[in-house]
This record gives sequence, C-alpha cells and structure tokens, in this order.
Amino acid sequence: MARLTILFGIVLILLGGFGYVATGSHYPTALIPSAFGIVLALLGFFAYTPDTKRRMLFMHIAVTVGLLGFLFTVKGGIVDFILMMDGRQFPHPSAVEEKAAMSVLCLVFVLLCVRSFIVARRARA
Repeated sequence: MARLTILFGIVLILLGGFGYVATGSHYPTALIPSAFGIVLALLGFFAYTPDTKRRMLFMHIAVTVGLLGFLFTVKGGIVDFILMMDGRQFPHPSAVEEKAAMSVLCLVFVLLCVRSFIVARRARA
C-alpha cells in the first residue's frame, strides 16, 4: 500500500499543477490537490518500511488525509460537477472539475486502503 500511496500522491501533485497552469497561474488555490499529494507521497515514503507498526501508523494517517481530502471536496466537487453537467453555470468551471477529480481520487484511495486494512486484519487472524 505504500507504493500505491506514493502513486496517488504523485497523481494529486500533477492534478494540482495542471489545474494551476490551466487557470493561467492566477489562482493559487488550484494547488490545493498538490498539497494533499505531497502529504500522501511523504506518508507513503515513510510507510515504505519492513517495520509493521510503523507502516500501520503511517498508512492510517495517510487514509485519514485521503478521507479529509474527499470530505473537503465532495460538495464543491462531485455535487457541483453533477449540477454543471446538468446545465448550471459556474464562474470557474475548471475549479469545479479539479475539485471533482480530487474528490474521486481521494475516495478511490480511501476505499483501496480500507480494503487493504480488512485483508491485512484477516491475514493476521
């Protein structure tokens, strides 16, 4: 899971960088996914160890960061994206798309982590 965490971190960093460039580098808030990505990548790097307790600690912190990323962006991301596809106009549609992408990425990450935690718990029992 540590490698997957690093991968999701890199994808979020790229999403934030792309969003920042796509907005003409005028809106620094477009870099918020990059901040979450940096944190996830660092936690994945720290979790890349043979020490089970340390790996568990950093992976639980990483899934918490992923869950917070999802919760912070679900309303302004997925819900607004659905409304935008239904025809509603937004002043910054690229921001809505970026938040929706971050929300989906964080949700997928959290679900994969939970699945991995369940498998690991069953393997120990």
